[in-house]
Amino acid sequence: MRAPPVPRREQKEKVCPAPGVLGEGRRELQRTGEGWLDLARPAPSSFLWQPHPHSGPLRWWTESAHASPAHPAIMDPKGLELLLPPTTLAALADSWLREDCPGLNHAALVSGAAPSQAVLWAKSPGVLAGRPFFDAIFARVNCQVSWFLPEGSKLVPVAKVAEVRGPAHCLLLGERVALNTLARCSGVASAAAAAVEAAKGTGWTGHVAGTRKTTPGFRLVEKFGLLVGGAAAHRYDLGGLVMVKDNHVLAAGGVEKAVQGARQVADFTLKVEVECSSLQEAVEAAKAGADLVLLDNFRPEELHPTAAALKAQFPGVGVEASGGITLANLPQFCGPHIDILSLGMLTQAAPALDFSLKLFPEGATPMYNAHRS
Repeated sequence: MRAPPVPRREQKEKVCPAPGVLGEGRRELQRTGEGWLDLARPAPSSFLWQPHPHSGPLRWWTESAHASPAHPAIMDPKGLELLLPPTTLAALADSWLREDCPGLNHAALVSGAAPSQAVLWAKSPGVLAGRPFFDAIFARVNCQVSWFLPEGSKLVPVAKVAEVRGPAHCLLLGERVALNTLARCSGVASAAAAAVEAAKGTGWTGHVAGTRKTTPGFRLVEKFGLLVGGAAAHRYDLGGLVMVKDNHVLAAGGVEKAVQGARQVADFTLKVEVECSSLQEAVEAAKAGADLVLLDNFRPEELHPTAAALKAQFPGVGVEASGGITLANLPQFCGPHIDILSLGMLTQAAPALDFSLKLFPEGATPMYNAHRS
């Protein structure tokens, strides 16, 4: 049975997680016979326009009484650099520079040590992220960076992002390391911002998160990029959350024993999350005292009924969905009983943004030259 038509209404949209990624202002939403339709956006997957299967024909995914009352709080990208200890930044910059130049720098004799300046150009669209790492790298080689755009800015190519000044051989020594770091961090932030936008476009109010699937030695950069893009970083390492995976359950001899062991070591300081492959396992984990349940590799048509049944018995247990979620199908996984969507692809498959650093003569006005890029 179709729901009766309801007059168009307006609702406020929250401030975007990264400047320029989502517009502020008013959005028009119209209820059709198949759900709420955002008149300013293309309609997402048809799955979202299906009636909620456990709440009758008049309960819809985007207006469920079980949904969170507000979107997760978004941190200001410009203040996120305070999370990064200066000593850690310096140590990372040293290690990256040593990797790139562990011995003689033969090209230094070519460039010389004259005072020089270069412009950082952004040549692809996305979200700017990683300024603290860029700064730390050039600080280690006695160069100074002046930024024209704040962290989290939306990049529209070709954009003049920063200027770097210092001895020519030092500036060129830090060039590739700094560009690699900025490009990778900005790529992760751009993917995270796109995922957050896709989730918000459905009316879902849960958390979009990354995972621990990061590049060895580069985790801090990638986790920082997630935050700049407006996503949650998830646990930083094994000490941030007791995650009981399927292999832990097998080794412990069952879900209940695994959760009991986790609760003993977690004490009051850590939450316990259990990976489950069925409703039966999820209920068993919740009964044993799990704070969160990870429904891994569920198809959307299996995920939402399972989460609804679990929440009906244990409304206080958080539900995370993961596995097989991409930017293209993410809207299908958004539902009123899902609290967290975690995507490994935000760090594993995010394409790096394209930046270049070009020297220019003192007193000249720097101009982008595509033939030199």
